Amino acid sequence: MSGRALLRNRVVCGALGVATLLLLAEAAGRAGLFGQDTLPLTSTIVARTVELAGDEEFLTDVAATMTAWSLGLLLTVAVTVPLGLLLGSLPKVEATVRPLIEFLRPIPSVALIPLAILLFPDRLDLKIAVIFYASCWPILINTMYGLRDVDPVAKETLRSFGFGPLAVLWRVSLPSTAPFIATGVRLAGGIALILAVSAELLAGGSDGIGAYVIEASSSPDGLEFIIAATVWAGILGVVTNSLFIGAERRLFRWHTARAGVAA
Repeated sequence: MSGRALLRNRVVCGALGVATLLLLAEAAGRAGLFGQDTLPLTSTIVARTVELAGDEEFLTDVAATMTAWSLGLLLTVAVTVPLGLLLGSLPKVEATVRPLIEFLRPIPSVALIPLAILLFPDRLDLKIAVIFYASCWPILINTMYGLRDVDPVAKETLRSFGFGPLAVLWRVSLPSTAPFIATGVRLAGGIALILAVSAELLAGGSDGIGAYVIEASSSPDGLEFIIAATVWAGILGVVTNSLFIGAERRLFRWHTARAGVAA
């Protein structure tokens, strides 16, 4: 691969950008621009991050967070996609429900965690509930928007051959809307991870990355481990988002090609 091709590679460019930022932060710390009690050296954070990769207790907490993330996201998809298809297929019903959606959607999900603590004594149920609330909006909106983008000629053609509404939905509307749904799920995945960790931080509990951060705050080297755990949360977010993007490109190559031509 040539040097110019390397520069065009987004992964390589991203890695170079992160490496440059880390080197600058390390140099600033060693130059005394900020105290290590305020922000540890980058090399120390990297060492702690690598150390956590072999820490069984931390890995158990990661598994707990990702379990809540996956369950909450699966529940959101199972409920919100059919609801979005229903609302998108019935304009009058959507017009009736839209004010309620626009009222609920801007409410900060983190602000609802104290209420969820009262409603859900079990911490896993609590995390799933707040994940569901926060993640449902991008999937719901993208599903309804995708239905509006369906080619009306294709639907009318199928109706002219005697196919009913359900057949039109299954054969035309759903395949055309699927890329929009996938984008909504990808966006919801990042939101779900944020809410999982936030719920663990605010609601407490005995497991999860948030619970590990709370426990680490009481140790002598707590700040280093807190930042390292935060780095791992970011890594998980990047990995899950990359997996979703890869799946979208494989499953919906036709849509990517069409969007590229349109652009």
